[in-house]
Amino acid sequence: MTEGGIRLEGICHAYEGVSVVTDLTLEVAPGELVCLLGPSGCGKTTTLRIAAGLEPLQIGRVIVGGAEVARPGRELPPEGRGIGMVFQDFALFPHLNVLENVCFGIEGRDKAARRALALDLLRRLRLEDRAETYPHTLSGGEQQRVALARALAPKPAVMLMDEPFSGLDVRLRDAVREDMLSLLGDEGAATLMVTHDPDEAMRMADRIAVMRGGRIIQEGTPDDLYRRPADRFIAEFFSELNVLHADVEPGGQIFTPAGCLETQEIACGTPVEVLARPEAVRLGENGANGHPARVVQARSLGPYGIVELAVEGQQCQLRCRVPRRALPAVGDTVGLALDPEQTFVFPREDD
Repeated sequence: MTEGGIRLEGICHAYEGVSVVTDLTLEVAPGELVCLLGPSGCGKTTTLRIAAGLEPLQIGRVIVGGAEVARPGRELPPEGRGIGMVFQDFALFPHLNVLENVCFGIEGRDKAARRALALDLLRRLRLEDRAETYPHTLSGGEQQRVALARALAPKPAVMLMDEPFSGLDVRLRDAVREDMLSLLGDEGAATLMVTHDPDEAMRMADRIAVMRGGRIIQEGTPDDLYRRPADRFIAEFFSELNVLHADVEPGGQIFTPAGCLETQEIACGTPVEVLARPEAVRLGENGANGHPARVVQARSLGPYGIVELAVEGQQCQLRCRVPRRALPAVGDTVGLALDPEQTFVFPREDD
């Protein structure tokens, strides 16, 4: 294990006999931000609560900074783990002003040193002018930044964040994310963040661990998961998909109404699903390598356009994304091709 950081090892957890986390192992190094990503109910928040010491550990170990802080029947309390926590409800003390909130968890320093540390954190988050105000007077974004400053003030080795931006207006999220990333990078804490938002995970994480049904089913950099998803669930989680059915032909050829692909990994005769992102469907002159398609809808969305296509032999319409300048007219007939870099082939699962 990397010296420092946090490691969850062989974690299993159940509620009333129903398993919610199964054999989960995950490590976060100092200075690294890892996102636990998955749909509601997949076990990600339970995992975070186990790491924090807010949920009794049933099976496995939790290691922080190289020291074991939890095993079944022997656990340090949350305050003894060297962990900072930021949650979606902010949890600021309403009777304390902003500066007092940030000073609250700082120990081992005199009053002047605690105040100086808290003011420095507030300055770095552009909140120094709000130090004497109270939480109820702050915007949601300001409250979240105060919550981060309070969590970082004790200099924790590990930061845990549970859906920290879900309560913010969409317009605030980018600014608050950037502030958080900058400060977390400066502090060098190992950060484990839970989110159900793949865009948020892609923007923030050094690595993403995708959970489903209590298990981590794929782990890697944002680019790894986007370009090389392990299955349809992960591919769909990161983007909208067109789904085409076909069979693998001799030589690994796969013929679809939108174009031809090749595979060397799947046996000849196997029924497959071809999953194509909207930007993977390329439009050309009628007679390109796929069947002709008729444009049934074309909408400009600023820098790019969305095109809906009716394709012979395809029950559902295909959707593609094109540069705005290349937007065809409704009723046009176009030829199709597939970009193999953004198209994925998996053996078809029985419905």
